[in-house]
Amino acid sequence: MLTLLAKLLKALNSETGAWALAFAFVLGMMVGFTPFWRVHNILILLFALIFRINLSAFIVSILICTGIAYLLDPVFHSVGSAWLSSESWRGVWEAMYSSPWWRITQFHHSITLGSIVISLALAPLVAVGSYFIVVNYRLRIQKWFLKLKIVQALRANKFWAIYSDLRG
Repeated sequence: MLTLLAKLLKALNSETGAWALAFAFVLGMMVGFTPFWRVHNILILLFALIFRINLSAFIVSILICTGIAYLLDPVFHSVGSAWLSSESWRGVWEAMYSSPWWRITQFHHSITLGSIVISLALAPLVAVGSYFIVVNYRLRIQKWFLKLKIVQALRANKFWAIYSDLRG
């Protein structure tokens, strides 16, 4: 876990583009919010590996959003149920469920569908918010953070040694 946090700090302090990190956070949010063992999560992971996004930001985002997802499960369920029971979408759901491919994706589960819909709706907000946080961290917080007494004490710790090894 310390190595993962050190790699995330390295990415935040590096020349890695702020949009690249924001995109990693968005993909991690999508995986974290949705039930893990689904086909779309495998596709997102494949996409993340092919396009070489920052994996430490991706994994940290998954971990944070998985914790948040447990709190939001009732919301995911209600959104998914509302959409699945919508009369105007009935023909689409019946056609999808009759296809073996769509049954494998498990979009007929209310939490899966609701979490995907909410993840897609939140994706632009999380991308812009993450970009804003990364840019402001680099401009303001990074210098202030390194001046803190606790950070200076931690520099002698194992965490700082791992972080320093990653920098070089």
